[in-house]
Amino acid sequence: MVYWAVLVAHSNEPTFEFEWLHTKKIQVSSIANVSSRIFFLTPKESKERNPRENSATPTTDPSGSTLPSPDMQSPVLVLKDSLTRESGSKVHHANIQASKAVADIIRTTLGPRSMLKMLLDAQGGIVVTNDGNAILRELDIAHPAAKSMIELSRTQDEEVGDGTTSVIVLAGEMLHVAEAFIDKKYHPTVICRAYNKALEDALAVLDKISMTIDVNDRSMMLGLVKSCIGTKFTSQFGDLIADLALDATTIVGVDIGHGLREVDIKKYIKVEKIPGGQLEDSKVLKGVMFSKDVVVPGKMRRKIVNPRVILLDCPLEYKKGENQTNAELVREEDWAVLLKMEEEYIENLCVQILKFKPDLVITEKGLSDLACHYFSKAGVSAIRRLRKTDNNRIAKACGAVIVNRPDELQESDVGTGAGLFEVKKIGDEFFAYIVDCKEPKACTVLLRGASKDLLNEVERNLQDAMSVARNILKHPKLVPGGGATELTVSATLKQKSSSIEGIEKWPYEAAAVAFEAIPRTLAQNCGVNVIRTMTALQGKHANGENAWTGIDGNSGEIADMKELKIWDAYNVKAQTFKTAIEASCMLLRIDDIVSGIKKRQAPGASQPSKPTIEQEGEVDNEQMIPE
Repeated sequence: MVYWAVLVAHSNEPTFEFEWLHTKKIQVSSIANVSSRIFFLTPKESKERNPRENSATPTTDPSGSTLPSPDMQSPVLVLKDSLTRESGSKVHHANIQASKAVADIIRTTLGPRSMLKMLLDAQGGIVVTNDGNAILRELDIAHPAAKSMIELSRTQDEEVGDGTTSVIVLAGEMLHVAEAFIDKKYHPTVICRAYNKALEDALAVLDKISMTIDVNDRSMMLGLVKSCIGTKFTSQFGDLIADLALDATTIVGVDIGHGLREVDIKKYIKVEKIPGGQLEDSKVLKGVMFSKDVVVPGKMRRKIVNPRVILLDCPLEYKKGENQTNAELVREEDWAVLLKMEEEYIENLCVQILKFKPDLVITEKGLSDLACHYFSKAGVSAIRRLRKTDNNRIAKACGAVIVNRPDELQESDVGTGAGLFEVKKIGDEFFAYIVDCKEPKACTVLLRGASKDLLNEVERNLQDAMSVARNILKHPKLVPGGGATELTVSATLKQKSSSIEGIEKWPYEAAAVAFEAIPRTLAQNCGVNVIRTMTALQGKHANGENAWTGIDGNSGEIADMKELKIWDAYNVKAQTFKTAIEASCMLLRIDDIVSGIKKRQAPGASQPSKPTIEQEGEVDNEQMIPE
């Protein structure tokens, strides 16, 4: 129970007024000689005595400053001052705005009439590209939602290698159409449920309109790879990149049974960029090349036909002590014995290798001068300090096995699959070629071009083309390109939305409309009348018919994609839809952003020292620094 304390004073002297917590005014003489009594009143009594009751109007003390009312509680602080927290629809709007901003950066890089972006990095280097992932990878972004959008494009690039721009544009559009529902106070979970339903139906439509192809039909495969990289910068060089990509992926493909093929692009396809020459000089080698020369150029052969290759993973030099080794020699002859032992050890190694009559010995580690002497005497060429990855590729190309110890060598470890070993000089550098292999399972793509920037862009395009070729070898299914797939999906979802009951119907319909972002962007980048083109296309796709009608990316006209051979790989499209919708659902379900969280320090770690601020008095007594 709350009691009011009332101060009553007895005095006949001149008085002044005093007010105490809403009770009636009482007369008090000078504070020093007040004889006072304190009564405690129950709440009931205090109400009778104080008609104003404990209303929330603040009272003033004698100095005029405001006192809080007794019922006003002080705020409870949970988060530290350094933390900032945003929640509710404010966060949703911020996330949607950030995602739209990211999508707008790369919107113009979609389609064959796409623009290029020039990015300058901190070191002053230049990147000129229209590859969505390459652009976003270079950007330094602060907003957390925008960062997760960039992750999308990276995931898409790693998974399927193509569609990095489409996935960002689609995710941005999905969030954009959701904004209206957030404003109408729809719960994000409802929107996400509708989106997931739309995703399931979209994938069902993809299955329906896809067509299976024969991976051995080269012209069909070429057309497909060409249409996938037709949006890239190198499309002006015709079939060149598509040819290179197809050849490379066909070489390294490995049958793993059940009609499936495994293609490992990262491990077994090396792209070697050499500035100079023309782009038309680029080729896929039936084997490997690497920038090394033989150890002793004058004495070792630089051209060997049908070489026997031995690959080693051990040093051909005398074993050094693990740490400092001290040997105390008493007699002078002991020194000669020590040296002789070293020489015999190396000679022993070389004899074990030369027993197999190799023409070429390649090791990842060092090769001593003495070993070089023995090899050159036997007419064997040697290469040292080769990268592990290159060594693995050579093993795959010529059928050799990498051996760790020379005494374990067997005849089956010697590679005999190579047709030619040759060292050539390109520009200022020497390159060793191991080519004309019988059944290579690794290869090198040699790229020539005018400048480094051009070569970098060609390499990026080639990576995409190889990924597409790999995808088709894995899943030989096609869907129409040129925005036709998205329009068919959109039309089918619009029809289905009428059968959906409840509140989820509207977000489902909005998702259907969002799919049209891809053909719309294509039309925008072609420079045609967007509204007229989109209306005509929607009319053709109205009942989910004419699945192959889309936009010709070069002219902006409505055309049949089958005739123009504009196709997309099925799993690129499926991955694009999945990634875009799942990411937009994730961003919509964020309703709180807490920032300013510090990293936890290890116990006992000293706090970072605060910067000291110089006081005014200390400025003058600064020590002079001698010159």
